[in-house]
Order: sequence, then structure tokens, then C-alpha cells
Amino acid sequence: MHRREWMKSLTAAALALPRPATARETRARFRPAICAYSFRNQLKSGSMTYVDLIRMAADLGADGIDMTAYWLRDTTNETLYPLKKLAYQSSIAIYTIGTGVHLAQPTPEKQAAEVETVRKWLDVAERLGALHMRVFGGPVPKGASDDQAVAWAVETLKRCAEEARKKGITLGVEDDGGITTNADRTVEIVKKTGSEWAGINLDVGNFPDNAYQQIEMCAPYATNVHFKSRVHMDHHEEPADWPRILKILGSAGYRGYLALEYELEDDPMTNVPKLVAKMRETINAA
Repeated sequence: MHRREWMKSLTAAALALPRPATARETRARFRPAICAYSFRNQLKSGSMTYVDLIRMAADLGADGIDMTAYWLRDTTNETLYPLKKLAYQSSIAIYTIGTGVHLAQPTPEKQAAEVETVRKWLDVAERLGALHMRVFGGPVPKGASDDQAVAWAVETLKRCAEEARKKGITLGVEDDGGITTNADRTVEIVKKTGSEWAGINLDVGNFPDNAYQQIEMCAPYATNVHFKSRVHMDHHEEPADWPRILKILGSAGYRGYLALEYELEDDPMTNVPKLVAKMRETINAA
């Protein structure tokens, strides 16, 4: 075959290939995970460790853990690397870590301090192999308006996202009170930041009302999802409609982890395994 004919055949073959799916056409892909915060009391007291959490996730058939990092005894390699090795040997992804960063800071000095904290925890995430990190909008500073707080949060997040870009790690702003109580402000912060390295850590149970409408607003920007058994609707709390939530996420093209976060007062050691089993069933039926 002559070179010209060969090139024509390659062009024809390329044209015959299916086009890449758009976000709307993308088939949903969900992976069950466990959020360490579900065992906050046990991790605080030392009756449970991150080693126990990794083993539990493997035993329950989860694919990953959202490693809320507040209860690490330190962030040395001697602490982090054994966890990373155990996770690999257990086929469990430590795919994200949680930090206490608050973005809405009123002065350049305070914003810089939050960026420095992000830089520190990005290093921890990198050493654990996590590709995502959670941050918070934070409360509205005293005497400031919501608009001012959003502007400050955007400025801080832009700088944090640039640091995250250097590491190849995505940041997720969680809807969790303060300036990010509701979807509209959370989406506004992410959109105004305008970085592909910043999105929303979507907690389906944190919205104070109209949960499904707010989940739908955030879903196109979701980088991680905290899956809860309860949501708020019509000014009261009720059981979450998990198939409905998965449909919303799927329609938005979300592909990623669903980290079960258990915040009820009942014993998580008993209830988390039951909810993980239910979550896996719901995912398989979606």
C-alpha cells in the first residue's frame, strides 16, 4: 500500500471511531467508600485506628476511604507510609483527605496562612497517594457581608487551587455551614474561582432544606460525595432517597466515590456495615 493510501485508510478509521462522550452522555460510575469521620469518637479516643478503618473497608467490600486526617498522631513518613502500604495490600484507595482549612479570610495575611496550611496538607495527601483534598468555606467573618466573604473565599481558593495544580491534586469545597451552608453560594465560589483543580465536596446531608434541589445544583461541580442516610426536606429531617440521589449524580456525569459519612448518635460499629451493604446494593441497582 502506498503511503498516501495508508494515510487515507487511517483517516477513515479515525472517523469511524465513536466520539468521546460528553459529561451528559457519560455513564455514571460510583464507588462505595467510608468516611473516617463516621468513627470520629472512636478515632479520638483511640479505641479505633486508621489501620482498623482500612481493614474494615476491605472486609465490607468498599473501594476506598475518605481519610479525615484530624486524628493522625503525626504526619511523618513513619506514620503515613505503613497506612499507604496496608491500603495497597488491602486494595483500598486512600483517595482523599480532609483538612480544617477555612477559605473566607478577611485579610491577605490570614488568606496566606490558609494557603500555607493547604500546602502542608497537599504534601500529606501526596505521600498517602490521595488525589483529592477537602477544604471548607468557613463562617462569615464578624462584621462582613456574605458577598464580602464569598470574594475572600474565592481569592483564597484561587491561590490554593494553584498549589493543588502543582501536585496534581483536586480540591473540593464542602457544603458545610457558614458561607457554604447552601448550594448557591458554594457553586458561586467554585465558579468564580474558575480553576479545573477546584470543585465541590458534595455532602448530601448538610443542606438545611430542599436537599434534592441543592444536590442537583452542586452535582455538576462535584469532585467527591459524602453519602448520608438522612437529608433535610420541608423543614424536617427524613431518610435519604438514595436511588434519587444517584440519578441526580448520574445525570450530571459524576464518576467517583460515594463516601458513607455516618453522623447519627447510634453505634457506627453496628450501623456503618449495614449502610455500606445497602449502599453497594443501591449502586448495583442504579
